[in-house]
Formats: sequence, C-alpha cells, structure tokens
Amino acid sequence: MNEKRLEEKKLKNSIRGKKSRAAGARFERKVRKDLEDKGWLIDKWTNNVDLEEKRVVKAKRKYNPYLRALAVGTGFPDFIGIKKATKKYYEIIGIEVKANGWLDKEEKEKCKFLLEKQIFSRILIAKKAKKRGQIEYLDFKERYLND
Repeated sequence: MNEKRLEEKKLKNSIRGKKSRAAGARFERKVRKDLEDKGWLIDKWTNNVDLEEKRVVKAKRKYNPYLRALAVGTGFPDFIGIKKATKKYYEIIGIEVKANGWLDKEEKEKCKFLLEKQIFSRILIAKKAKKRGQIEYLDFKERYLND
C-alpha cells in the first residue's frame, strides 16, 4: 500500500518536472526573441564559472542514458548578448532567465565573478512581469550589489 503511494508520488513529480522544464524552455525562447527584436545578437552561453578555481570553464553537458537526451545549453548565464554601442565598440551582456527573478547564492557569486573579471559589461535577469505575457529585465548590479 505504501509502495503504491510512493510510486504515484514519483509519477506526479516526474510529470510536474517535465511541465516545469517545458515552461522554462518556452520562457527562454520568448526572452531570446524579445531581445533579438530589440536589436541584440543573442546566442547560448556554453561556459560556466568554476568558483573554486576562480575561472571560466566549458559547461558540462547533461546526459541521460535512458532517454538518450543530451542538453547542450547548461552554461551560466543562459545567453550572451552583443550589440553595437558606438562605431568602434560593442556592448556584451550576460542574460540569465529566471521566471521568478531570484538567483541563489552560487549564481550570485558567479555573476559577481563575471562582472569583476569584465567578461560582461552587465548581467540582466529576465523574469516574468506582473502583466501576463510581458518580460521584465533586472540589472544584477542594481538588484544585488546596492548594499
């Protein structure tokens, strides 16, 4: 009896996880399209930050041998954006997509590192706005470094 409930709970969590991942992927596509419409050149960022070694490293690929699925875009932040700032210079930003707009402690440390090393001029956090269908962009420096 108890095993049956456990199996049902696992199945429900599995379904919820699939829906959450699909919703996250849809939101990422929407953010990408929105930024491209605003004149940014957007690409997946396939690097990550190793906080122990204090350097940028190639992101590890996620692989599930049972589903034969390989997730390529597991870097932090999610996207890199490039836009011409002046005739000679480009602005390069990082974009992290979070539906709720909150970063955890490790993500905050990674953002601080990327800004300190001047890999990105700024990092934007894309979140769902209060009005349905809209996207709000938060600047990491303004949100987390104004202490």
